[in-house]
Amino acid sequence: MAGLIKREDIDEVRQRTDIKEVVDGYVTLKGAGLGTFKGLCPFHDERSPSFTVRPQVGRYHCFGCGEDGDVISFVQKQDHSSFQEAVEKLAARIGYELRYEDGGTGPNREEVGRRQRLLDAHKIADEFFRAQLLTPGAAEARNFLFGRGFDRAAAEHFGCGYAPQGWDALLKHLRGRGFTDAELKLTGMFSEGNRGIYDRFRGRLIWPIKDIAGDTIGFGARKLYEDDQGPKYLNTPETTLYKKSQVLYGIDLAKKSIAKDRQLVVVEGYTDVMACHLAGITTAVATCGTAFGTEHIKIARRLLSDDGTGGEVVFTFDGDAAGQKAALRAFEEDQRFTAQTYVAVEPTGADPCDLRLSRGDDAVHALVQSRRPLFEFAIRTTLKQFNLDTVEGRVQGLKASVPVVAAIRDGSTRTGYCQALTGWLGMPDPNEVLRLVNAEVKNAARRQDGGRTPGPQGAGRPDHGAQHQGAPNHAGAPGVAAGPPLEAVPSFHRPDPRDPVASMERQALEVALQAPSLLAGAVWDRFAEARFATPAFQAVHDAMRATGPGMVTDPVRWVEHVMHEVPEPLRPLVSELSVVPLPAHTEEAVLKYCRDILSRLFELQITRTKADKMGQLQRLDPSADPETYQRLNRELLMLEMERRALRAET
Repeated sequence: MAGLIKREDIDEVRQRTDIKEVVDGYVTLKGAGLGTFKGLCPFHDERSPSFTVRPQVGRYHCFGCGEDGDVISFVQKQDHSSFQEAVEKLAARIGYELRYEDGGTGPNREEVGRRQRLLDAHKIADEFFRAQLLTPGAAEARNFLFGRGFDRAAAEHFGCGYAPQGWDALLKHLRGRGFTDAELKLTGMFSEGNRGIYDRFRGRLIWPIKDIAGDTIGFGARKLYEDDQGPKYLNTPETTLYKKSQVLYGIDLAKKSIAKDRQLVVVEGYTDVMACHLAGITTAVATCGTAFGTEHIKIARRLLSDDGTGGEVVFTFDGDAAGQKAALRAFEEDQRFTAQTYVAVEPTGADPCDLRLSRGDDAVHALVQSRRPLFEFAIRTTLKQFNLDTVEGRVQGLKASVPVVAAIRDGSTRTGYCQALTGWLGMPDPNEVLRLVNAEVKNAARRQDGGRTPGPQGAGRPDHGAQHQGAPNHAGAPGVAAGPPLEAVPSFHRPDPRDPVASMERQALEVALQAPSLLAGAVWDRFAEARFATPAFQAVHDAMRATGPGMVTDPVRWVEHVMHEVPEPLRPLVSELSVVPLPAHTEEAVLKYCRDILSRLFELQITRTKADKMGQLQRLDPSADPETYQRLNRELLMLEMERRALRAET
């Protein structure tokens, strides 16, 4: 089991990784000044690029929505991965072997290399299948897609492909690309017989199944020909890459919408996902040959930020008995969410693909809009089994529904459904229902605990809020103690940009964050002694002094440490200052600009110090304290000489 990654390795991965190369995989970046790049923000919709990347300091900042961080937090947010997963992915990218605390282990290079070979094989197979869909032999596959309302553009968007008839078309292709049979056996794309391995998918329409990061890890295949003796749908079997209990088809396309809209729509098939997305329901995903279970919930919770502040999961099921059974099965998993869970059932039995084909996009939207709370659906479905027009039917319905209501873990919600059940049964007294439900809850607890007295409600439930390594703070770094509560932090206001002193102080901090090597040696002493009139800027300066001069030769670690030292409300400001383009277009011009700004800062400090000493001098009686009078005059002379020397340097 993997332990915590050593902090020095995390720093090394962060430092060695080129953030621009990583961001380029998600965002088109263009130069915006020396050492600065801009693009459209991947975290919010915008027309003009405000997403800024500064590779020299290893950070990004969006001046539109305020999202910011380093390369690790970027991968976390884009792939919706944990901190440790992001570090391991970046380490594999640069070939760096991580070390773990307490004797823990992580993926070694051999395992990482084997996994990468499997991913490469799937990527090549994906490209092969997609190319085959355009060949004459794939006419039946194209007809299938067209008959369900999907044109060529839709097929390309979802990566649909075709597996040729025959036994070894893909096998020959991958062998030709340098893969051994031993490697190909591990992919799940081949079956094995007496004469060796052969293509698992033959004469079928293909959908690539991808993980949340967008890597192809398996395939789903639909039968097209009558002489195909296999099942209607055939998926990749369990492999080291493909585990159906952890796979959601369409998650790579839906993840941004799910995170943005705080909604996850679960449908039943590949074409249903396609239909939903094309109809504008871009939060739709599907399980792959298994029920929506615990591992799927982990993915959903991560995307929805399932923290009790909102979000919804909508299950769509057919209106037949099998669909109702699937919905009731989902009821058992529902309470792992704090998000609201709903069921949307189409009474005619039509799935989203059929709805779109027969009644258009609006019908798909209407299906999702018709969602009902899953608890309500479960109870009402139970009541449908009985004739509630009779006393006997109502009693039977009550007895059958009580265990369903009792299974609701949240006490307030359970009480609410006791009252609702009273109304659905047409009973006059909700207290009787509540009494029966509470008795059932206690009985269920005794059965579960082997007769022991049940503890407080919710005892023993998994702590979904438990902190793991790398639970990101705003700076995206692990292992850092939380700062003081916001009410204990002074109030910082954004300075008026028209204030010349505040403007100069801001420029000085931009230079100090982006070109910290200029602070080395004696310059550090001057900088450390500086005082800022703007409270927010003084707090940032205090964080720099707390970080110390030891980091100034390493811009990435310098900014990272300043981030940790500054009060939480000011971290976005530090991020902004560290990436804003400096007004120069050559290395020489940048160097001159930075030195000029620091000289202006130091000259301002000299002016302030001179003013303080002049005030002391004016208040002093020379005859009463001649020594102090002479000392202040000498100090004023030294300050003036220092000011002139600064001007001479610039």
